[in-house]
Amino acid sequence: MSDAQSHPAASHAKDRPWLMRTYSGHSTAAASNELYRTNLAKGQTGLSVAFDLPTQTGYDPDSPLARGEVGKVGVPVPHLGEMRRLFEDIPLAEMNTSMTINATAMWLLAMYQVVAEEQNPDRSPEEVAALLAGTTQNDIIKEYLSRGTYAFPPEHSMRLIADVISYTVHQIPKWNPINICSYHLQEAGATPTQELAFALSTAIAVLDAVKDSGQVSADDFEKVVGRISFFVNAGVRFIEETCKMRAFVRLWDEITRERYGVQDPKMRRFRYGVQVNSLGLTEAQPENNVQRIVLEMLGVTLSKDARARAVQLPAWNEALGLPRPWDQQWSLRLQQVLAFESDLLEYDDIFEGSHVIEAKVAELVEGARAEIDRVQAMGGAIAAVEYMKQELVSSHAVRRSRIESGEEVIVGVNKYETTAPSPLTADLDGAIMAADPEAEKTALASVEAWKAQRGDAAVAEALAALAAAAKTDTNLMGPTLAAARAGATTGEWAGALREVFGEYRGPTGVAGAVGSLSMGGSAGEELTAVRRRVQETGDELGGRLRLLVGKPGLDGHSNGAEQVAVRARDAGFEVIYQGIRLTPEQIVSAAVAEDVHCIGLSILSGSHMQLVPDVLDGLRAAGVGDVPVIVGGIIPDSDGRRLRELGVAAVYTPKDYGLTEIMGGIVDVIREANGLD
Repeated sequence: MSDAQSHPAASHAKDRPWLMRTYSGHSTAAASNELYRTNLAKGQTGLSVAFDLPTQTGYDPDSPLARGEVGKVGVPVPHLGEMRRLFEDIPLAEMNTSMTINATAMWLLAMYQVVAEEQNPDRSPEEVAALLAGTTQNDIIKEYLSRGTYAFPPEHSMRLIADVISYTVHQIPKWNPINICSYHLQEAGATPTQELAFALSTAIAVLDAVKDSGQVSADDFEKVVGRISFFVNAGVRFIEETCKMRAFVRLWDEITRERYGVQDPKMRRFRYGVQVNSLGLTEAQPENNVQRIVLEMLGVTLSKDARARAVQLPAWNEALGLPRPWDQQWSLRLQQVLAFESDLLEYDDIFEGSHVIEAKVAELVEGARAEIDRVQAMGGAIAAVEYMKQELVSSHAVRRSRIESGEEVIVGVNKYETTAPSPLTADLDGAIMAADPEAEKTALASVEAWKAQRGDAAVAEALAALAAAAKTDTNLMGPTLAAARAGATTGEWAGALREVFGEYRGPTGVAGAVGSLSMGGSAGEELTAVRRRVQETGDELGGRLRLLVGKPGLDGHSNGAEQVAVRARDAGFEVIYQGIRLTPEQIVSAAVAEDVHCIGLSILSGSHMQLVPDVLDGLRAAGVGDVPVIVGGIIPDSDGRRLRELGVAAVYTPKDYGLTEIMGGIVDVIREANGLD
């Protein structure tokens, strides 16, 4: 029997598979370069670069805010020399590179372009730019809502985005200058309807900003729309996720045709890449994460008409710590088995004509349209940041309540918790990769050496020109390229713009968030009991219990801190929460000023072993060393033991999903610290 006879339903030759990426970068540029070249040799077809938090937020390794954060969640790139090391022996003119970078996207793109020029000395800069292919995420609105790596106020950030888009349309035509990112919205609690609406509202704000800037002609505006890409999240409810992606396709076609008059169907195509949901990965029974990842991948690959163009998968052990190269290889192999062993790519869209799918898509489209209209009535996405943030915090609180009540089942966490010992986690400390403890020293030495060999006068001149241009409506990509070529650092580039644009602190969404007071059943009874204990303990100590929730360092993943703050408020605490990006000194000052009974620190970037001791030392120096400190985050067991030895009263990790139970633990800690029975 021929192949054609054995597969009678196959409609055509196999489609080309999506780009297969692994989101990676750590410690140093040299170590990350080795990892990239290894992954490419294993069959990865595109690079996805993770930058560390100082690079993402525009600080050099020698900034006080960078302490403990260098090389932790990505690779530090403080200057052009490190960008060269990052892509050594990787021909950028032939590569498709995705860079997860937002506030400093313009700067990283400029350094990327300069390195590509250096790799191709026989070509002009214009010829090199025309060859570059890839993506800068460059979506700042979602940073205010969910991820927290913003650097400048909203209106100035939108100006940088518009400048990058306008520049690339004319100079780097194969580049996707922005990746409208709904990924972190889902991580922050967005429902599918909110993910659709808030992401598309962001896209509208971006396109309006480009049009209003006057840098792109009416004839070229279709090209702008055609280069807009999206970066989405796919959860484990893969039927719903499939429908969400089909709704994205339908709504984007509608918006670009009706609002912007785009006639070419190719320019209206919804182009997106995916990182499947890390929020749903569990520390308990982490082997279950593998099947979760596969189901989430199906949601963005099964429907041909709404299939992702690029996919990157998390590793099974990301709730435990930093994945090892082997763990990343496993995730890559999941993609390869689906693409090359299954028959997925041999068929037309298998959902076409499904009444069930069509009804769900129509429901999502209708709900998203209504929410987009609500955001537009507020003045657009920038004006509605506080509203959207509050809605996300509320949605997340509702989801947490469902999990704690058992209404939403998480296998291995709130149901089927009995398990045989897993060989994967027999050695917990060996099941993850430790960040290089010398990375910070290496980066500091690199910056010092870089500054010693460059021409300071040229750098000063370039930065002055950048600041001057920022005060006009000049496209800032040109002055940024000049600063990169002169040898400026990441912190200097961002610092020059901060001097002009000012600083910004985003809304927390906590004050107006709907919490969990309406929880019923045993979960509601548990919360009522904790509220009683909070009240009684406060009475014994002579006032309402005060909890300071602090996020030291540059970690912008504030979802956990926000949910702790909301639940603590609902449990009767007076909550002091000032948002992200605080120094240990600021946290200590707030603790003293507010006379708090307990301090809760939330750190997900891996910098806990540097920042927590700094807070403890600061409290002792301020004469309030008896105030108990608890810590939450992705903290390996060995680090947790060490933190308790240093004086931390309690350590919570993702396996501790019960927020009300944590509130009860905080009461215990306060009572013990104050000598109460």
